[in-house]
Amino acid sequence: MNRGFLLGLLSVFCLTAQAGPQINVGTVYDYLDADKSTYLKRVFNSGDATAFVKINVLEIIYDSDGKPQEIAVENAADGASRNGLMASPARLIVPAQGMQGTRLLYMGERDRERYFRVRFVPVVPEKEDDFVVSGEERDEYKKSLSAGVNVMTGFGTIFFVRPKDVRFATVVNETESRYELRNDGNTVVIVDEFKSCSLSKETDCGATTKHHVLAGKTFAFDKDKGREYRFFLIEGSARKTIKTASR
Repeated sequence: MNRGFLLGLLSVFCLTAQAGPQINVGTVYDYLDADKSTYLKRVFNSGDATAFVKINVLEIIYDSDGKPQEIAVENAADGASRNGLMASPARLIVPAQGMQGTRLLYMGERDRERYFRVRFVPVVPEKEDDFVVSGEERDEYKKSLSAGVNVMTGFGTIFFVRPKDVRFATVVNETESRYELRNDGNTVVIVDEFKSCSLSKETDCGATTKHHVLAGKTFAFDKDKGREYRFFLIEGSARKTIKTASR
């Protein structure tokens, strides 16, 4: 078969496979400060078809061994009876090349920090969904997607709800060979843009990583000879540059 014809077929297939909604939710980690009760989360659609997005909220609860469990949080009609996080609206219709927003609303006590996973899942609307579309519109949408191979990717984000009375208390214990950072406060602190670089060769660096240190937990690492460790320590709105090395 002609090579040019094969390349043409491949190009058409690739264009078809990419057709459809392509959502983006921005940052993976979001934080609700102590003096706030709502947070606006934007969902972008860079695709060429409308995105119908369901938003599911699950609470992350840690057991006595520190293992996380996720429990679904249902949107209640009576908001006053809630104790947790809800998305309003929990269904979004995001036009192609457009954006829509949902408000993440926390209701309940703020005596401790709580953690939630918020999932943004693109779907094909069905009758039982709460999307305000007619049967004809649903059928047309399905037909428009059926022409190609469509992979509608969803996203899961982590949402931190800080307690009402935030207290930061970061304790550092450092030796020549080890660095330990313990969070003795009551809310998460962030070790951001953590990386290790050679003291003799600036370009010899490891991967850049991000770590969340929950209340009562410790972030630690062993220091190798001849390497410098750099990161930002973020406590709420405060941001400190940290450097340490083992020579």
